[in-house]
Amino acid sequence: MPTAEELAAEIAALRERVERTEAVLAIHALKARYAQLVDGRYVRGAVAPPEIVAARAEAIATLFTEDGIWDGGPVLGVSRGRAEIAARMRAPTLDFSWHFFVKPAIRVHAPDRASARWDILSPCTTRDAAPSWMVGFEDDEYACVGGDWLHRSMKLTAVFMAPHETGWTKIFY
Repeated sequence: MPTAEELAAEIAALRERVERTEAVLAIHALKARYAQLVDGRYVRGAVAPPEIVAARAEAIATLFTEDGIWDGGPVLGVSRGRAEIAARMRAPTLDFSWHFFVKPAIRVHAPDRASARWDILSPCTTRDAAPSWMVGFEDDEYACVGGDWLHRSMKLTAVFMAPHETGWTKIFY
């Protein structure tokens, strides 16, 4: 028969596992919401009307902490804070994109801190109307603020952007 102390320790360990699992699920939902909003700036293969893009941009910014960082790499630049992130999201650099985030490696470091790496596959259309494939990964840092998980930072690393017609074989072979 376990002692009261042993049962208390077991309950505490189970509580911690449940909290970490709930954090992972909340981060999954956060990333899905981010992708939904970013892709929602496009309608039927084109940039949505400005009022829709602006509303999505504001909603995207709320998925970041007040001092959050959105880092699109050397091509897309860095935005710091919600106002800059919203401004950046109001100016799509593509005519269309659709984000598939896969292979999440989420690590919960504390009750209010986590990080993850997500692979990204994104069919997109460039401004010169070229259908393309973008492949890369995003490294994210998260904070739990007021019970909600938010991005502290998000950094995109593009591995390649290849025209749909020719694929990526010319890049690697």
